[in-house]
Amino acid sequence: MKVTVFGCGYLGATHAACMAELGHEVLGVDVDPQKVERLNSGELPFYEPGLSDVLRRGIDSGRLSFTTDSAEAADFARVHFLGVGTPQKKGEYGADLRHVHSVIDDLAPRLHGEHLIIGKSTVPVGTARELGARARLAAQPDAAITVAWNPEFLREGFAVDDTLHPDRIVLGLNADDTDTRTESIVREVYAQILDEGIPFLVTDLATAELVKVSANAFLATKISFINAISEVCEAAGADVTMLADAIGHDARIGRRFLNAGLGFGGGCLPKDIRAFMARAGELGAPQALTFLREVDSINMRRRAAMVDLATAACGGTLLGANITVLGAAFKPESDDVRDSPALSVAGQLQLKGATVSVFDPKAMDNSRRVFPTLNYANSIVDAARGADAVLVLTEWNEFVHLDPAEVTPLVRRTNIIDGRRCLDRKAWETAGWTYRALGGTPALLPTVTANTLVRG
Repeated sequence: MKVTVFGCGYLGATHAACMAELGHEVLGVDVDPQKVERLNSGELPFYEPGLSDVLRRGIDSGRLSFTTDSAEAADFARVHFLGVGTPQKKGEYGADLRHVHSVIDDLAPRLHGEHLIIGKSTVPVGTARELGARARLAAQPDAAITVAWNPEFLREGFAVDDTLHPDRIVLGLNADDTDTRTESIVREVYAQILDEGIPFLVTDLATAELVKVSANAFLATKISFINAISEVCEAAGADVTMLADAIGHDARIGRRFLNAGLGFGGGCLPKDIRAFMARAGELGAPQALTFLREVDSINMRRRAAMVDLATAACGGTLLGANITVLGAAFKPESDDVRDSPALSVAGQLQLKGATVSVFDPKAMDNSRRVFPTLNYANSIVDAARGADAVLVLTEWNEFVHLDPAEVTPLVRRTNIIDGRRCLDRKAWETAGWTYRALGGTPALLPTVTANTLVRG
């Protein structure tokens, strides 16, 4: 099939490249000429494992190209995916839909004949119906435009696999439309994926819009729950990691997303739960999601708690302290620093008088744009020189498996603070370091031999 993808940021570029990987002819559309030029040359404007190879294969095959010309896109295909950003409004909780509206206002008047617009962006419930009406008002007399919604469920670091081998495909259709052509078209787009037996769920528009934001709200709640419990564990002297292991064996709860630490960030969870709260209020259900305010509050408290840990490690003041921050991306295998807990902590440390040196394997350029006043190192070794405390704030493998002996000769004081509870406490303490972690110091488990328990 021929399809277009409007918006070539993280979501759109991934979807466009993966649609070409499935054999479709794809034209990506974006208003940024530099971004389009980079993509056409096979270069991604962001880091995502495995996507560069998919992008280059699509371009080399001739099935994938990018343009800034929406008129070209209107003539190119009759199926158009909508993948532009929906950031949080400045000074408000609600989502900013200007980019979504702009695509509809620009594209709809250029269409002739039957066209299907498939939304993938995360939007407030009710947006799809409004966009359908907006498109019909702007359309030419000979155009028939249908709007459907097909939410994305991408995890940064796993976006290619999540697109080509998703755990489900959700399609929202206008409840008043009894025509089955839209579903048939979408099934054809995803035919290769559906052949794997992937569940295909057909819903009304509102349900499809709510699926993604509800999933994000649930995950954010689960993360903040274990972080709230970690505060209790720290006060009681309990081990939140062992507690999470224990409750995670309950099939009703599960172990995933029960890792206590610095909390969540990125371009989705924080802004999506805030937009969800705002939309609930607009719909007349303001009490339904008030618990998400506490979820958000717990998440933000983790950052302050990390600053407090670093302050304690440095003797009660950060004035004149040298702090090494390992990690800037909001999660490993990503260069995304939007609402990054790691960068937020680094900035707060600097404001309290510390000299902060940051290193991240992939997110350095993005970090410099957001926090240009921080010091940025070229390696772990450079970042650790003269440090009074080393903070691990993003669980990249090279940080998780860092050999304490490698950095011991470099630092001024041997303080290690585990913001993700991902380090081997025993290894660091054996090397002479003082180990601290959010949620309290994890227990050193007994070592089990044949018939005895030996304290580890």
